[in-house]
Amino acid sequence: GGDHTVTYPILQALAAKHGPVGLVHVDAHTDTGDTALGEKISHGSPFWRCVEEGLLDCGRGVQIGIRGSSCGPDPNKYCWEEGFWVVLAEECWMKSLELLMRKVRAQMGDKPMYISFDIEGLDPAYAPGTGAPEIAGLTPVQALEIIRGCKGLNIVGRDLVEVAPMYDASGNTALLGANLLFEMLCVHPGVKTL
Repeated sequence: GGDHTVTYPILQALAAKHGPVGLVHVDAHTDTGDTALGEKISHGSPFWRCVEEGLLDCGRGVQIGIRGSSCGPDPNKYCWEEGFWVVLAEECWMKSLELLMRKVRAQMGDKPMYISFDIEGLDPAYAPGTGAPEIAGLTPVQALEIIRGCKGLNIVGRDLVEVAPMYDASGNTALLGANLLFEMLCVHPGVKTL
C-alpha cells in the first residue's frame, strides 16, 4: 500500500460488512493524531478517524512496536483511554514475541480482525526505505512471529504500508515488505500451507 491513510477507507468497508473489527497494528507510531499539518485525514490520523466512526473494537486493538519522538508529554494517553493495548518497542527488545502473540490471540477471540503493518514498525537497519524511520524497532524475525501468531484468527483484511523505495538504495525494504505480505496471505483463514 501507500501511506497509512489507505487503512481508513478499508476499515470503513470492512466495518460496514462485519461491524467493528479487532486490530493488530504494527508501527513505530500509533497514528492516532486528530490532525496532521491541519489535515483531518492523513497517515498520522487513520486510527483516530476509525475510532471516531466506531469502525474498531478498541478492546480488541493492539499496537506493537510503538516508539520514537512525539508531539506531546503523554503520546499514548488517547490509545489507552480508548482501550487499545499499546506494546512499546522496548517491551519487545531481545525477546521472542511468541508469548505476546498468545495473549493477542486470546484477546482477538474468533471475531473479525484486521492486520495493519507499517514497515516503520521494523528497525531502519532492516527497513530504511520509509518516510518516518525510528531507531530501536522490531526485527524481521519478530515481524514473522507477529504475523504467524495471527494464524487461525478470523482475519478479514490486511495491509502493509509506508514502503518508500526511493529512500532505500539496497531494495531491502521492498523485499522485506513483499515477504511480509506473502506471510500475511499464508495466515489468511482457509489457506493451506505445508
